[in-house]
Amino acid sequence: MSLFKARDWWSTTLGEKEEFDQGCLCVADVDNSGQDKIIVGSYMGYLRIFHPHPVKPGDDVQAEDLLLEVQLQEPILQVEVGKFVSGTEGLHLAVLHCRKLCVYAVSGTQGNVEHGNQYQIKLMYEHNLQRTACNMTYGPFGGVKGRDLICIQSMDGMLMLFEQESYAFGRFLPGFLLPGPLTYSSRTDSFITVSSCQQVESYKYQVLVFATDAEARQETVQQKLSSGKRLVVDWVLNIGEQALDICIVSFNQAVSSVFVLGERNLFCLKDNGQLRFMKKLDYSPSCFIPYCSVKEGTINTLVGNHSNVLNIYQDVTLKWAAQLPHVPVSVKVANIQNLKGVIVTLSENGHLQCSYLGTDPSFFQAPRVDSKEVNYEEFNAEMKELQKIIREAMKTQDILPQSEKRRDLIVTAEVSPDLDAESKAIDSEVKAEVVPSVTVKVTVQSRVTAQKPNLSVCVQAPLAVTCDQFIFNDLEPDSSETVVLSVFLKGNCPPSELEGNCVVSCSTPTELNPEGIPKVAQCKFKLPLRLICFPAQPSKSANHKITIDTNKPPISFLTIFPDFADPSEDDQANVLGFQFLTGSKITLLASKTSQRYRIQSDQLEDLWLITKELTLRLEEHFKKQNCKDFACTFSGSIPLQEYFELIDRHFELRLNAEKFRELLSERAVQFRAIERRLLTRFKDKTPAPLQHLDTLLEGTFREVIALADAAEKNQANMFQAFTKLKSATHLVIMLISLWQKLNADQIAIMEAAFLPLAEDTQELGWEETVDSAISSLLRTCLSKSSKEQALTLGGQLSMPKDTSRLKKNISLFCDRLAKGGRLSLSTESATQQVTVVPGGCSTIPESDLEERVVVLGSTATFTNHKHAAKQKSKPGYWRTRVTSGEAPAWLGLELLPLKQRLRDRDSSPTQNQGMPALLNVFSRF
Repeated sequence: MSLFKARDWWSTTLGEKEEFDQGCLCVADVDNSGQDKIIVGSYMGYLRIFHPHPVKPGDDVQAEDLLLEVQLQEPILQVEVGKFVSGTEGLHLAVLHCRKLCVYAVSGTQGNVEHGNQYQIKLMYEHNLQRTACNMTYGPFGGVKGRDLICIQSMDGMLMLFEQESYAFGRFLPGFLLPGPLTYSSRTDSFITVSSCQQVESYKYQVLVFATDAEARQETVQQKLSSGKRLVVDWVLNIGEQALDICIVSFNQAVSSVFVLGERNLFCLKDNGQLRFMKKLDYSPSCFIPYCSVKEGTINTLVGNHSNVLNIYQDVTLKWAAQLPHVPVSVKVANIQNLKGVIVTLSENGHLQCSYLGTDPSFFQAPRVDSKEVNYEEFNAEMKELQKIIREAMKTQDILPQSEKRRDLIVTAEVSPDLDAESKAIDSEVKAEVVPSVTVKVTVQSRVTAQKPNLSVCVQAPLAVTCDQFIFNDLEPDSSETVVLSVFLKGNCPPSELEGNCVVSCSTPTELNPEGIPKVAQCKFKLPLRLICFPAQPSKSANHKITIDTNKPPISFLTIFPDFADPSEDDQANVLGFQFLTGSKITLLASKTSQRYRIQSDQLEDLWLITKELTLRLEEHFKKQNCKDFACTFSGSIPLQEYFELIDRHFELRLNAEKFRELLSERAVQFRAIERRLLTRFKDKTPAPLQHLDTLLEGTFREVIALADAAEKNQANMFQAFTKLKSATHLVIMLISLWQKLNADQIAIMEAAFLPLAEDTQELGWEETVDSAISSLLRTCLSKSSKEQALTLGGQLSMPKDTSRLKKNISLFCDRLAKGGRLSLSTESATQQVTVVPGGCSTIPESDLEERVVVLGSTATFTNHKHAAKQKSKPGYWRTRVTSGEAPAWLGLELLPLKQRLRDRDSSPTQNQGMPALLNVFSRF
């Protein structure tokens, strides 16, 4: 709210239930008497002309202030005053209707009685429009002297130009979709508008004159080419938002400028379209008007907004702000009754006001306060009490005030422990006999009045709900609403998360805001594992295996998986099988001699949900037994190679989608070109052979349909690939966190870097986003030196050519963590990194060149790097130094036991192929 108010000099209310807009207000000497008049037109068709006189506060508007009031037959879109009649340079009034342009002469007759002068309007000429008008502008088009021409913009993008009493020509704007503000610059003799592409465009008048006639749009191509040139834009500037109004400023002491009022910014451009300056507005503007400034080289601008405030800027500096009694839709500056700089504002409801800036002197005098003696002991006691209250408040460290602790809006979700007896799955793509569903009961409680509560229930695809939107009636205080819905698996692939989210939004009215203050509450709920899988026979062999170590003896699966294990079968105490509804199987094994659990499956991504469920149930089991030191660790190899294969598969589908889009675009252009040629042949008066154009059209149509089907199928495959990639990413994050024993904040940083997107699109894909995030971590908290921190990341994200850089960064990310790097949002800890590698290994500098030695008959993979910088390596190979009998944990192997096993295998005559060479590799350690 502004400190000062606009001082009311004169105001009135126009009619009842009338509507007004931006072009309904004009200030000019319409009767050629030498004094400005206020012309107002309404959508109800009323035309009013005012000549205000100052009134005392509390007095009504005098009747003689209204010079003329007449009701026209059609709504008035815009009123302008200019030299619109040939043979005279007097000013006339132009009134724009939806389908008509009328030009009137306003004249006054001196009255013989006390009622004053009489004013009347006379229709000079009118033009019936063939198209629905939107707005108009006027000026000396083409540099004519002593007269103004009118240009009207229609709703379908046609510029209709009128040379006073006659129609000149019409031109269509290229690429037109929706009409925007339009104005004329006499300095450059061009029309300036803002297109629906959010671009300021300028068209020369001479280009419009010689361009193709708008009436020739329906003619043949040869006739269109012969009738004129193509309409070409003079200059274009992208402002990135829709424009509300455009004004041309050309004062003697200021540079000629083009002012554009956007939805959130005020732009000032040069005549050639270059940006002079831009002012970002922290409010929603409604109208503006530039006017002459007293300071040379600057321009003042009045900007009204939807908060009833009128702001005055000198270039980009805010000089004054005044409160208005209404939201202005149009503002003008006038000279009325020898008073210069009167601000005229008009609201959409017809509140017309003439005001000025400034303040009235205040005659209030504060009464004298009786002086009395100060009691310092009282003040000291009060100060100690206040300091005590402050100390108590600082101890609690509350973020929210006490009033916010008692939440006014609460939403809770309760998941049924059992699956639905009768499945409520609808339109499921899963190829299973029965697709189960589970019931979720959501309760919304409100302790205050809640207006129009709206509940949204979200689950990650391929999961779906029977109903995701609920709209309730207004809730009374201390009341609640309960809804029941079901969740089921809709897509033909396992989800990456078994969680859902409930969000309820409403507005609570207050004394100061009867419409209500928006409030939002949300809660999460966890879905059961039985929703997507069921018990199955364990598999003895699998392509992918991971082992989770614990510090407690293994727990029987009959205890932690009672919903999957059968108590009658004792063999399920240590081995348990799962099968997803999509068909893939997972086997869970518990070691009888060690404290380990193994999860194995043919697909890497299928391990995630079972692994997560295992760790959660183990933690819950030991928590019930008041065991606080339970922990899970991972000492195996991070399955990066398998993870990279999923990345490549997803990226390949993205490339296919881009190819399909390009092919569809080419075939669509070809299809439209054939259509145009066929239409030309059919319209020809003399029949001509089609030359197999119909056959070509049908073939192209079939290609478009086939490409669209292929693109749709590729899109479905890409969605499944992205879901599998998210599951594998969750698994990799979990394994790294167990390997490095990361805390919750560090895990959150990894999830933000590796899982930044809920949905994958062609414009912003997973690969480039994750690559940028990991590069940022490598240059900040995981950097080796201050030189890496000084490097700047790239600008705009774009789809990469391949995934080599991403895979290299992920490998480097794991390598930095293996060397003791720690994830942190602050860069202070990045300057000094710990260089102690788990397992007693010395530091291994990264290398752009990597050599991989694959162990024959084993799944372990060795990655050799360059030797330390201070010790020169022998040519031909790179060495890795091990200071003890263990290999680095990130290599995923135990060196001495594996060497022993290799020697044992070497002694076997049937399994000794390649062993001598491999032992030679190990001898270098």
